[in-house]
Amino acid sequence: MSVGHAMGGGTTNGAAMNVARTATDGANGQVLLDVEGLRKFYPIRKGFLRRTVGQVRAVDDVSFFITRGETLALVGESGCGKTTTSRCILRAVEPSAGKILFRTKDGGVVDMVGLPRKQLRPLRRQMQMIFQDPYSSLNPRMTLLDIVGEPLLVSGVKSQQERIDRVEQLMRLVGLRPEYMRRFPHAFSGGQRQRIGIARALALNPSLVVADEPVSALDVSVQAQILNLLLDLQAELGLTYLFVAHDLSVVKHISDRVAVMYVGKIVEMANRDQIFSAPKHPYTSALLSAVPKPDPRARSKKLPLAGEVANPAAPPSGCYFHPRCPYMIDVCKTDPPAWEEIVPGQWARCHRARELELPGIDQS
Repeated sequence: MSVGHAMGGGTTNGAAMNVARTATDGANGQVLLDVEGLRKFYPIRKGFLRRTVGQVRAVDDVSFFITRGETLALVGESGCGKTTTSRCILRAVEPSAGKILFRTKDGGVVDMVGLPRKQLRPLRRQMQMIFQDPYSSLNPRMTLLDIVGEPLLVSGVKSQQERIDRVEQLMRLVGLRPEYMRRFPHAFSGGQRQRIGIARALALNPSLVVADEPVSALDVSVQAQILNLLLDLQAELGLTYLFVAHDLSVVKHISDRVAVMYVGKIVEMANRDQIFSAPKHPYTSALLSAVPKPDPRARSKKLPLAGEVANPAAPPSGCYFHPRCPYMIDVCKTDPPAWEEIVPGQWARCHRARELELPGIDQS
């Protein structure tokens, strides 16, 4: 799959990313999703005539790829653009620019950006979403049969018995009893409701599942159950996940690779073990330092960050992270850092990535 844009923007970065993707493609399988230079800007309008006076850079030149059968975790603080990125991929939000190349089940590659709705609708069967809040994402006036069976009905399965049979199969798949299908959502706990949401997402046998913080609204005791269910379903059905999260302890459990976002940009991307043990970007290291340790005798060594998250409507010059970075030097204030491969398989956007020895967390 060709790569038209790289996160650094230059041809050198594009060629390097192309080599990295080709190597991964050969080692781990086909690239299922390839996002290139994705942007989503929201206009800022003022005055009686509603003139555009600026733009909120919610997603600013984001590129990544996911191979078939793997889980890529997209992490960062609230407001960094994670959810907007995921919704752009599914075309729930219209991107401002970029490419979203998706490999369909027949082997063809389709650019989702700019695709007419008539051509987009059949592709929705292959790309589904698990929503964050299991309470608001289910219609309280519909039974489980109607909720889980609705995608089948919309996709042309008119036979009621066929829908019932499929819903029974899905209920068992996610660990719920089939006789529950006549009940309404209010009769279920948060964890059970999320299982219903997962069943609905799997109704059409998708290749790609976008999970938008699927356990953040659940009790800690239930989170592990849902994560283990997602892993079991991935192994059984060959699913590919884009897993959006802010909790790095959850990401450590489920991801194969991790992409870290800050103010609309990806600042670091690598496999899970590299990110957790040897981060190359100060922001990643700061996120890792905030992960709580289960041992009460272990003393926390949080890396304090000065100031507030940058305003995406008026980001700072140079590196967006420099006003908060404890390792900032003069060049960080003026020149945007390039997107570079620091060590094999680990990419970062930082002027000092090659010289800094940043603390991670123990992988034992």
